[in-house]
Amino acid sequence: MNLPNFALFSGTANPDLTGAIGHALDRRVSPSRVEHFPDGELSVHLDEPVRGQSVFIVQSLAPPVTENLFQLLLFVDACRRAAAGRVTAIVPYLGYSRADRRHARREPITASMVASLFQTVGLDHLVTLDMHTPQIEGFYHLPVDALTAVPSLCNEIKDRLSPGTVVVSPDEGRVKMAGEFAGRLGATVAVLQKQRESGTETKIIQVIGDVRDRPCLIIDDMITTGGTIANAIEALLKAGARPEITVAAAHGVLTNGSRARLCHPAVREVLVTDTIAPTHSKWPQLRVVSIAPLLAAAIQRLVARESIANLFQ
Repeated sequence: MNLPNFALFSGTANPDLTGAIGHALDRRVSPSRVEHFPDGELSVHLDEPVRGQSVFIVQSLAPPVTENLFQLLLFVDACRRAAAGRVTAIVPYLGYSRADRRHARREPITASMVASLFQTVGLDHLVTLDMHTPQIEGFYHLPVDALTAVPSLCNEIKDRLSPGTVVVSPDEGRVKMAGEFAGRLGATVAVLQKQRESGTETKIIQVIGDVRDRPCLIIDDMITTGGTIANAIEALLKAGARPEITVAAAHGVLTNGSRARLCHPAVREVLVTDTIAPTHSKWPQLRVVSIAPLLAAAIQRLVARESIANLFQ
């Protein structure tokens, strides 16, 4: 691949993904070291010069989120102090995105604070995937490209869905994403309407759309505890859906307990991408779809100073 010179670095959150991106670009991952001092402090070393180069740093803000965030900030600062020409962070999973507003008077807006930190250390460009809320981009005073995993997930799943499958949004906030899935799959959409029971609990009160005797594809931007998906499964079955349910999400955070909640007899398959390094083994229903080709294509076009608009299609 004939591209101008650039450097590709990897944080420790998901080095396999960075390796796959490098392989797709026919470019080696630049050597670096991330070390911990005895007191827990982090140190980052770039093991080759980057003066004047375009630098891409791949690092998901996956658990442990705070450490991975600080590591990324150190990488950016190290590149700046080494006189890199332009620094782009490839952050497949942008942690802290759910804290995009205050729910009470004495709370931080953490998503805004993270944006300020990136700008303070001198980041030039952020590339991420399926933001939790699109308006987070407004916190950034630098270019942000938010790609989507929907085409990759649809390509993986389209031949395995049964005819008549309904795409289900677990709440009103994912209706647009559900529409994107449905448009690509030639399916209809149903929406689960929720009612807040308390500050931490919600209840599904209505299934909007026809799901009776039909298989369902539940979509979401992320799966963390699995609680939202588990509640959606029960609501759909209660509404008469066929016990043939597929789940698809861009980000598989999959904290402890999520597997147990998703191992329901009606669930045929759970699809996530590798924005977060997979940690669950021997889970037959779990399928991980790589977004390395998508991110490699984005980097290729950025290096060549070409538009990446059609990567959103």
